[in-house]
Amino acid sequence: MVKEMEFRMERAGLIQVGDKVQLKEDAISTMAGIMYYYTIRDAVAMSNNTKKRLHSLEGTVRAIDAKESYWTVTVDIEE
Repeated sequence: MVKEMEFRMERAGLIQVGDKVQLKEDAISTMAGIMYYYTIRDAVAMSNNTKKRLHSLEGTVRAIDAKESYWTVTVDIEE
């Protein structure tokens, strides 16, 4: 099963579609419980918070979408 996850990147050209990426997992404790967030190594882009933990910390960049002042990176993660 492939999980799709989006990351926010604020500098262009750091990764390309098709690149294999390694993720770093961090957790924070909130009033809603433990939340996880992921960073594409090395500080390339960061995900939103999620309650569900990933089983794999590797993925492949499927798409990079330019917004007005940042890029959305879509990564496929094999779960």
